[in-house]
Amino acid sequence: MKLIEGGVCAAKGFVAGGVHCGIRKNRTKRDLGMIMSEVRATAAATYTTNLVKGAPLTVTKNHIADGFAQAVICNSGNANTCNANGIEIAEGMSALVAKELGIAAEDVVVASTGVIGQPLSLEPIAAGIPVLAKELSRENGAHAAEAIMTTDTVKKEVAVEFEIGGKTCRMGGIAKGSGMIHPNMATMLVFITTDAAISAKMLQKALSTDIKNTFNMISVDGDTSTNDMVTVLANGLAGNAEITEDGADFAEFMKALNTVNVQLCRMIAGDGEGATKLLECKVSGALTEEIAKTVAKSVICSSLLKAAMFGADANWGRVLCAIGYSGAAVDVDRVDVSFKSPKGEIAVCQNGAGVPFSEEKAKEILLEKEIEIVVCLGDGAYATTAYGCDLTYDYVKINGDYRT
Repeated sequence: MKLIEGGVCAAKGFVAGGVHCGIRKNRTKRDLGMIMSEVRATAAATYTTNLVKGAPLTVTKNHIADGFAQAVICNSGNANTCNANGIEIAEGMSALVAKELGIAAEDVVVASTGVIGQPLSLEPIAAGIPVLAKELSRENGAHAAEAIMTTDTVKKEVAVEFEIGGKTCRMGGIAKGSGMIHPNMATMLVFITTDAAISAKMLQKALSTDIKNTFNMISVDGDTSTNDMVTVLANGLAGNAEITEDGADFAEFMKALNTVNVQLCRMIAGDGEGATKLLECKVSGALTEEIAKTVAKSVICSSLLKAAMFGADANWGRVLCAIGYSGAAVDVDRVDVSFKSPKGEIAVCQNGAGVPFSEEKAKEILLEKEIEIVVCLGDGAYATTAYGCDLTYDYVKINGDYRT
């Protein structure tokens, strides 16, 4: 297993691109992205738990009900959510892609991101798709990553190379996510491609299993978006024997998927709206997996802790406070807490009580861009990691005039 370049175009048979079609006023920003497989691929997806769902999610769920897809179309600048004609627009996008690429409309994954409740016209999309189709190439995966960005400050893409049954396989992904990000599926848009051969049933099993420990463990601001979706397309061009059941090959596929997803999780959390620091809460010593997850999420979601991390203040009491109201069955008298970064690690709490520590050393550790909040519950053998970011003045600035 090794990290490689290429993003969603690293795997055989995938091309991508991104253009500005006019949905967004800023002409320097791409607002329409596409990914295509040269052959029909097995497909899997997971969706937001928000009761208010963008029309593209409904359309995509129907399209991949048979377990197959061949292309992805995504616009930024408008979420196509809470619109009376939302389904019509999303189906229209699929039809335009299908006509241009010569594939079935039912084989198109549709996604939108941006402002909720704003009418979306097909006109700029219809004009942009022919231009976008001409731009599709293995070299333009980064353009697709840029096209799906909203308040993101950096594009997010990753790829890995791995081996299954003696065949070299590749998997890559792109993501957007900066605000309206909170645990329990999926809190962002993520598109993953692979040339590994795997059945639709096992692909869905892999994705549904992995998000529990990756995308469902991210929180930026406590708001779960209406358009969250993670999709995976697997076209089988690597030539491995199709994975149809549990076993060594499926385990290796799961390892690759987890590697891609963890990298994207860290990118998304670190690029939270207004954020200056990536936070990882690493919980160990939990009696059950559920307790570990509950504690990690509670800590990473604490606005008070996030603000303290922004100010590089080793206010460990806020960690204990978040554990205490999490609802998890924890013996607080056995909890240890430390803060860790590339500058070192410092213990701040042992057995539920404070211990003497250097405020100067703690400040040095917490001034780094990546910080680990290390929590040991001392009750069992389960562990997990949650991903988040600090809370800054800029978060309010960004969301105070998001539409304008």
